[in-house]
Amino acid sequence: MNPASYDVVDGVRTYKLFIDGQWVNSARNITADSINPADGSLFARTQQAGAPEVTRAIEAAHAAFASWGSSLASTREKMLLKVAEVIDRRTPEIRDILIDECGSVFNKALWEIDYVTDCLRSAAGDVRHVMGETMPVTQPGQISMSVRRPLGVVAGIAPFNSPFLLSMKKIAFALAAGNTFVLKPSEETPISAALIADLFEEAGLPTGVLNVVPGVPAEVGDILIADPRVKLVTFTGSTRTGRHLAVEAAKHLKKFCLEMGGKSPLIVLKDADLDYAVNAAAFGVFLHQGQVCMANSKVIVEAPIFDAFAERFVAKAKGVTVGHPRDTTSVVGPLIRESQCAFIDSQLADAREKGAEVLTGGTHEGRYFQPTVLSGVTSDMRIYHEESFGPVVSLIRVEDAEAALEVANDTAYGLSAAVITNDLQKALNISLRLESGMVHVNDCTISDEPHVPFGGVKNSGFGREGGRSSWEELTEQKWITIQMGQREFPF
Repeated sequence: MNPASYDVVDGVRTYKLFIDGQWVNSARNITADSINPADGSLFARTQQAGAPEVTRAIEAAHAAFASWGSSLASTREKMLLKVAEVIDRRTPEIRDILIDECGSVFNKALWEIDYVTDCLRSAAGDVRHVMGETMPVTQPGQISMSVRRPLGVVAGIAPFNSPFLLSMKKIAFALAAGNTFVLKPSEETPISAALIADLFEEAGLPTGVLNVVPGVPAEVGDILIADPRVKLVTFTGSTRTGRHLAVEAAKHLKKFCLEMGGKSPLIVLKDADLDYAVNAAAFGVFLHQGQVCMANSKVIVEAPIFDAFAERFVAKAKGVTVGHPRDTTSVVGPLIRESQCAFIDSQLADAREKGAEVLTGGTHEGRYFQPTVLSGVTSDMRIYHEESFGPVVSLIRVEDAEAALEVANDTAYGLSAAVITNDLQKALNISLRLESGMVHVNDCTISDEPHVPFGGVKNSGFGREGGRSSWEELTEQKWITIQMGQREFPF
């Protein structure tokens, strides 16, 4: 990274804030530790923005909007493509930061980087498709049309689990639409955000268009929400935090887009290919240690194949490699923090006490939680309702497809869902009735593309991100009429 982006203090890199094209320290010079989850060592430190720095970031973005918001589509297109080129060249460096900062296993880190370059190119391709429309009117000689205009300053609040991907997805489409951006990264993964600023700086992004202000969530977030120059707040994270953000944004009549938690169900019907269903379910819950909002932590299986499925799934889980994220054979690495292990322990204790059986796993060494499979989970257990955000899955036996649908919908969440069956009619019927923003047939619940309408319902989200759906969130629609000749007025 650019040497200007950090100071070395006692042998440890201390990363700065990125405001108006400059790497700066906070006025109060407060820093926070960034811990490597693989071994608990100090990875780096980061300057923490206070009210003056957040306000300066908003001011810089607001000032930059005057030129960036009116820039040519080709200018924005070239910039996004240039950033993708920079990422291609710097992939090993980015991979290492994702491994060391958020515990991404080697192959997950590479997948995240590939997604980001795909996202940037997708956003660049969409720059020329931010279109309005013409409409028929009743007034003689009048032309009626709508245009889409960028909002102005957009604030993004990003999570820790895929910090490079989920931050860049927000930034890429916002900048493509002509907005400027202020990013507040997760307190767990601020270095990934500094890296993003560094990539855009290398690509030549005009000053002020992107600003990065890590800091205490409540302090930074409240300022971003309250400032009238910020026109939209886009958030990915927990439902609890998202609900608070929505309430605060509503006080200021501010637009918001929320992608929150999930308890995503995977339904396996009795005609499914068992081996395929087992592989899909395993990928859908053990990817990135289960720290994925879309993880299918509930696998609902029809009774005639339940026992066979459970036996094969347990064998699959036992074969999943748990290890250091730099080991290319590792599938499950460390959880982001030790407290998450304690939280999962409490869920498992509650489930056991109420009659559930742990078929495999249920233990951890440090932050490395073993792939865990439960059976006999019922609706009076916490784990039936709560997101674990770990490599933990509940197998639930049901009598038929209707019962499976009932269990799948018995949740406060509604992000992603999946059904595996060779009966197309049942697949379509269940897909339409699942209370979920996304449904995948003959797949797991984890799936995403830069151009799709990604988002959930119920406690999982509000609004959509990706492709054309992003334009709905990131632009304002304006109606314009042109009167040809003179209109005749009644008086």
